[in-house]
Amino acid sequence: MVRPVAPPMLTVREVAEELAVCRATVYALLERGELERVWIGNSIRIPAASLEALLARGRR
Repeated sequence: MVRPVAPPMLTVREVAEELAVCRATVYALLERGELERVWIGNSIRIPAASLEALLARGRR
């Protein structure tokens, strides 16, 4: 049986490092809906595709 592969998920810290901002800024982006969030237990994960979409919007 082949299991579907989940899309890559990033932590708030990883997204902050990628964007070169503090974690509070990432939380603000999440609150404004500029980044998608997925709750896994008590942890927030951000789909890599959501980060890529944010970066693409910024390049326009």
